[in-house]
Amino acid sequence: MAEAFFSPCPRGLEALLVDELRSFGARGAQAVHGGVAWQGDWAVCHRANLESRLATRVMWQVAQGRYRAEVDIYKLAYSVTWAKWFTADDSIRIYVTARKSPLKSLEFITLRVKDAVCDHFRTVAGRRPDVDTANPAVRIHAFLSADTVTLYVDTSGEPLFKRGFKPAAVEAPLKENLAAGILRLAGWTPGEVLLDPMCGSGTFLIEAAMMALDIAPGLGRGFGFERFRHHDRSGWAAVRRAAEARRQVPRALAIHGSDIVGEWVRRTRVNLDAGGLAKCVTLERADLLERMPPAAAGVMVTNPPYGVRLGESEELAEFYPRLGDALKQRWGGWRCYIFSADPALAKLIKLKATRRTPLFNGALECRLYEYRMVAGSNRPKEREGAERAPD
Repeated sequence: MAEAFFSPCPRGLEALLVDELRSFGARGAQAVHGGVAWQGDWAVCHRANLESRLATRVMWQVAQGRYRAEVDIYKLAYSVTWAKWFTADDSIRIYVTARKSPLKSLEFITLRVKDAVCDHFRTVAGRRPDVDTANPAVRIHAFLSADTVTLYVDTSGEPLFKRGFKPAAVEAPLKENLAAGILRLAGWTPGEVLLDPMCGSGTFLIEAAMMALDIAPGLGRGFGFERFRHHDRSGWAAVRRAAEARRQVPRALAIHGSDIVGEWVRRTRVNLDAGGLAKCVTLERADLLERMPPAAAGVMVTNPPYGVRLGESEELAEFYPRLGDALKQRWGGWRCYIFSADPALAKLIKLKATRRTPLFNGALECRLYEYRMVAGSNRPKEREGAERAPD
């Protein structure tokens, strides 16, 4: 039987997520603000959790209704047959988000939904579940529009961008699902040479290696639906076996990473080791402003230092023009993609972007800039190379 689901994702990746979910067998996939609504059976839900590189969660819709006041939300939440899916021994946490809701206090709505769930259990089981805000067994989400409330049970547990390894993170890391989406927006395909010359903790490199080897991103972790009372264990085992059968043995790939800071190169190596991907990526310590390309053509994808990571605005004003010069002089034949939240980048880099894609890293508005560097662009001919932006 088809169930209704909603999968949030980083804003800007909704259309890509529609295509990905359809490839798993989802029906009626429709992009909305910040995610995709879709239908499917539990096998599709299992695949989406295990194999989606772009979704943040897979949330199962269990109720929907209109409301005018908090009491209407309480009544809807109380009417849901929660005890069919989990027990009073399972801890819970309630999450509430709203868009254009006339109700003022999301905290009070959260409390009312929690009360409704607990009162339901008191009625049918004689006791209530505990609330655990750190590591709940069951996550319940309520979404309020202007006049409608929708209730979901989270089938994922921890967010799906947590792949189950990567111990050496850096500050303000790029989420794995956003990195995977950027690789797809860049049009990179396994077999093409790929370089991240400011690799940080190696997120782009790890995601690319997993794509190239067809490693399902959730194979190293568990999921919330595994705790449900109605969980189909044999069906889930079949989905996992199919994914394991496609997984390729790690091998040397045309994936390269570097960073000017040796500690970040070390952290990338630690993370690759943790994922069993150490032999897949060529790593070195190098300065992008001075290093040479690893091949005559390829795809560069990077999240360059800005703001806190680089330092003062004077350093930014010096770094970005030098980056533009380095790309123009040495990277002819490469497609270069720079992801940044710094609005000054486009002007300071002094190259004309062939495409600018708006994306969000959490709440932070960013852009993915595409620069197609034509081979021979180091020669002083105006028709060659990426076009210079006006000063």
